[in-house]
Amino acid sequence: MHGIVDSMWLKKPGATPTGYECLCREIEAQLHFPIAFEGLYRWIVFLNSHTNPRIPVLNRYYGAFQDGKLKLRGIELRRHDPPGIVRRCQADVLALFAHAQNSEEFMALIPEARSIVKSYVTMIRDGAVPLEELTIEKRLSKNPSEYHNMVPQAIAAQHLNREGRGVHAGQALNYVVTCNRSRIIQNRALPVELMGENCPVDSEWYVDLLIASAANMLLPFGYTTQVLREYMDSSEYDSVKLRA
Repeated sequence: MHGIVDSMWLKKPGATPTGYECLCREIEAQLHFPIAFEGLYRWIVFLNSHTNPRIPVLNRYYGAFQDGKLKLRGIELRRHDPPGIVRRCQADVLALFAHAQNSEEFMALIPEARSIVKSYVTMIRDGAVPLEELTIEKRLSKNPSEYHNMVPQAIAAQHLNREGRGVHAGQALNYVVTCNRSRIIQNRALPVELMGENCPVDSEWYVDLLIASAANMLLPFGYTTQVLREYMDSSEYDSVKLRA
């Protein structure tokens, strides 16, 4: 089905863990290097390339083993820098998919997964998300004055410098994307320490980020960011209730 540098995913109707273990031993005997059987998946999704949706990316996938344990690679939940609201949404969608015993049950759960994402979109638009779950953490790779391209973390660092709070290379910065007249994200990256009551959060920017993360997981099933955006903006109410 798929392969990367050190792994292969194989599919055979009716295969059992014992059968795969025997295959490992046969490969070892003929090729003279160790090989291990990691487990049997109930289902697995290999994620698409953003540049060519018809081609799966080598190391971006998620799936559930027979015991329900999930394995994740290349999605936002595996990274530390996406805001907590994005990670929490993906965790809830994956918790739903973990109930699926096979690919057919997985497919049947996609409408409910869509509803979970829509509920999170509603929470963001209603201002029901705590500031800490909207915070983005980035580490400075160099001193603020050494940046030629004003990436968001560099702009956040400049804000802190102007307030007399020195920052340096290697330091982690926490910032929030706020609303102002500029539509350039770099100009709207405000350190959490400087957030005040008159600094409204750009909710639609976070909605876009959430939709993009959902499309990252659901693109193999035809759910592009545009398709999901149209669904999120529709008046149809098929959302599930979530705790804010």
